[in-house]
Amino acid sequence: MQYRTLGRTGVQVSTLALGAMNFGTLGRTTQEEVTAIVDAALEGGINLIDTADMYGQGESEEMVGKAIVGRREDVVLATKAGMPMGDERNHRGGSRRWLVTELDNSLRRLGVDHVDLYQIHRWDPTTSDEETLSALTDLQRAGKIRYFGSSTFPAYRLVQAEWAAREHHLGRYVTEQPSYSILQRGIEGHILPVTEQYGIGVLAWSPLASGWLSGAIRAGREVTTSRSTILPERFDLSIPANRARLDAVERLATVAEEAGLTLIQLALGFVTAHPAVTSAIIGPRTREHLRSQLAAADTVLTGDVLDTIDTIVAPGVDLAAHEKFDSPPALLDPARRRR
Repeated sequence: MQYRTLGRTGVQVSTLALGAMNFGTLGRTTQEEVTAIVDAALEGGINLIDTADMYGQGESEEMVGKAIVGRREDVVLATKAGMPMGDERNHRGGSRRWLVTELDNSLRRLGVDHVDLYQIHRWDPTTSDEETLSALTDLQRAGKIRYFGSSTFPAYRLVQAEWAAREHHLGRYVTEQPSYSILQRGIEGHILPVTEQYGIGVLAWSPLASGWLSGAIRAGREVTTSRSTILPERFDLSIPANRARLDAVERLATVAEEAGLTLIQLALGFVTAHPAVTSAIIGPRTREHLRSQLAAADTVLTGDVLDTIDTIVAPGVDLAAHEKFDSPPALLDPARRRR
């Protein structure tokens, strides 16, 4: 396993991080299975575990908490808040009212007195940066969080948050968590230059592109990933973007084979090869999945392999741009463009 510094913090984290979204009902994993996955991940050198309040509406946090009992100090523990937690309109977002309340809920579910990294799950356009950063700074000073970060923020919002932190003498985001894979490279043109400029660590989610780069999705095979039942439109080959992904996967599989690698090793090695990336977040549902992904822990792609990947999916290109979650509200709501 390789280790890198988490943004400006001085904390060393593994280049593969364990994502906990599949823990519980969503991934059909029991507590026994979750504990076994966490055990194997820690034994394999992973020291960063990432979860969120909305994963199973708190279920993932509870399972992670039980799995790390007795070894809390061995884990860099990260969670997130901001996505809806139920129907109540104020149980979401980046307001001080909600973040203070929900952090206590997360700490209770995790069974800990602090988290190492508390992340805003999505940018909240209804709340000012000053409000959110002020609340996070106070929670940090209270010892309930060590650091705080963002997730899936547009690049301009990262810059705006940097300005707000300096203008109001508040703490700064130390990490950003964007989607990044060989098939979704758009952040290379806007997010990664900003994170490098400001010394923000990057925790890349979906490095296997929702299973497209797991080796399970190939031409002529039935799609068997768990995501295909939850988000069937992402694997419907009547959609041009999905046909483009399948074509890229077939070509990438040949590249991996010629390099003596699995497709998973190629995919994870690509993400961690970028100098702006701190860790790639993997989300195994089983120990077998974890084992195949841990095999990429020390994968270093040669320049020739990286150049070949660029000919298949060009730098800065998203093959499925419509699946991104960082579009400005004005692009999603026509009324905002015309008022």
